[in-house]
Amino acid sequence: MNQRTVLVTGATGYIASHVCVLLLQRGFEVIGLDNLSNSTVDVLERVREIAGRPIPFMQADVRDTRTLSEVLAGRRVEAVLHFAGLKSVSESVAQPLSYFDNNVHGTVTLLQAMSLAQVKRLIFSSSATVYGQPEVVPIQESARVSVTNPYGRSKLFVEEILADLHRSDSTWSIGVLRYFNPVGAHSSGLIGEKPKGTPNNLMPYIAEVAVGLRPYVSVFGGDYPTADGTGVRDYIHVMDLAEAHVAALEHLLGGNPGFTLNVGTGRGYSVLEVIRAYERASGRPIPHKIVARRPGDVAECFADPTAAQELLGWSARLPLDRMCADQWRWQQHKESHQQEGSAPTPRGRAS
Repeated sequence: MNQRTVLVTGATGYIASHVCVLLLQRGFEVIGLDNLSNSTVDVLERVREIAGRPIPFMQADVRDTRTLSEVLAGRRVEAVLHFAGLKSVSESVAQPLSYFDNNVHGTVTLLQAMSLAQVKRLIFSSSATVYGQPEVVPIQESARVSVTNPYGRSKLFVEEILADLHRSDSTWSIGVLRYFNPVGAHSSGLIGEKPKGTPNNLMPYIAEVAVGLRPYVSVFGGDYPTADGTGVRDYIHVMDLAEAHVAALEHLLGGNPGFTLNVGTGRGYSVLEVIRAYERASGRPIPHKIVARRPGDVAECFADPTAAQELLGWSARLPLDRMCADQWRWQQHKESHQQEGSAPTPRGRAS
């Protein structure tokens, strides 16, 4: 069978790098593109080590029309998996124009280049943040969208642009995946989430507490109407998420129509459950403090993944303990290879 070629934007990022591993292992030819604004190119060497094959890579921005056009036209690309973009909710509130420029303008530029090259299959990395504060859980794809920050709005804008594009030209096949809370790392410990500065997500923050970089985890709210009073979220192992991308890609390559799907486990875990699971994985105590709720936080948010199960034959399979164990292995790998230098200023925090 001839190898199918796909372009992965944001290829050196957390989720995309795990997807690249799986694509290579499934026989795809992968071309990577990233501007390296939030990642480093050395991740590609670790991807090669895991998968046994290298990725041709171009350091470029998705807003660089010329480079995109050259790559798409010259490599017989059959589909694009679009991960490139900014992703911090708090940063988006402070820098909304940057988010609209990168996430919205960047996607429009990519779509223009794809159109010129007649590459009309796309998997788009969206987010459950488009739902805002859910009225009902578990959340179905038909739930009302109600974004509450520029990051979520940038994702929703792109979803609407993609819908308009397909309405104008039905030859486009577009898959939109709305992620819930990706966590964990590859089981090898070679790749995982590597936040710059203070982690925005819960599990990397817990990991830094476990290794002594930060003194404790602040748990925002202990009086929610949940089993233990702390907020409940749908955490999904990054390799389960990668499997969803490959299933989505195969679906489009099979000539099937596009879709919008939730990608989650369908099960919520509380902040305290995650902390206890990480204590089991690491064998270390994780100090925490219950503090006041954050404005806008909700008690529960988790997916109904039925549509993805029915359409793609995909479902998440890795439990919370595995998520924590793999993330801890990655954290230890990072620690063993970290260059000497000053540790970040300790502050208590959690997502």
